[in-house]
Amino acid sequence: MTRGTQDDSVTTEAGAGADTGRGGTYGAARGRGPATVSARGLPGWLDPVVTAARTVRPAQLSRFLPPEDGAGRQSAVLVLFGEGARGPELLLMERASTLRSHAGQPSFPGGALDPEDGDPHTTGPLRAALREAEEETGLDPSGVQLFGVLPRLYIPVSEFVVTPVLGWWREPSPVGAVDLAETARVFTVPVADLTDPGHRVTVVHPGGYQGPAFQVESALVWGFTAGVIDRLLHFSGWERPWDRTRQVPLDWRA
Repeated sequence: MTRGTQDDSVTTEAGAGADTGRGGTYGAARGRGPATVSARGLPGWLDPVVTAARTVRPAQLSRFLPPEDGAGRQSAVLVLFGEGARGPELLLMERASTLRSHAGQPSFPGGALDPEDGDPHTTGPLRAALREAEEETGLDPSGVQLFGVLPRLYIPVSEFVVTPVLGWWREPSPVGAVDLAETARVFTVPVADLTDPGHRVTVVHPGGYQGPAFQVESALVWGFTAGVIDRLLHFSGWERPWDRTRQVPLDWRA
């Protein structure tokens, strides 16, 4: 596995601590040590993602940004990159169809911050992303190295202020749906499939929303999750030209 040339530490937008030692720093869930961010020792193919996380501005990611008055429920998601049989991949899950919010949608693991996660403006989102991933997928957070944090974004329909936390699955662990009342399934998607123009479409909601989507792993990934993936592919230089006029209608209940 090729290691990247970027060995300096990352200080997150939220002011999270950074590693000063050798060999990288591992993020930790609540009670498992310091939640830190470091780009040391990553595989070389992640270098463009590290650069994108450092340089991208909020308005380049989404037109939906957190309210200036501080309203919204603080939350975090884990954007976890691993390396599978077909190369780089992302970990996703499908939310249970019985949930009140975003039912049945593929998403990143994540959820609202708990008081125990700590300060939402420093390490709270790091701990929340790892804690939620562990609770939803059974992921062992000790095998995850956090290497970046994207600007906070906003989901108007649920009023969540979301911090996307980027991670490298340095030591993969078994994953699966922990609670079927919340998670229908857990799966990985090769980055090669996400960049394949044949898997890319524009979804159209009856309410007027249009946005990028991905038809992968028997799922339609759209909404917030697809938007983050789309922007990461673009600013990492991985995006391939695709037909934006190819549309898929969404059900009005979506």
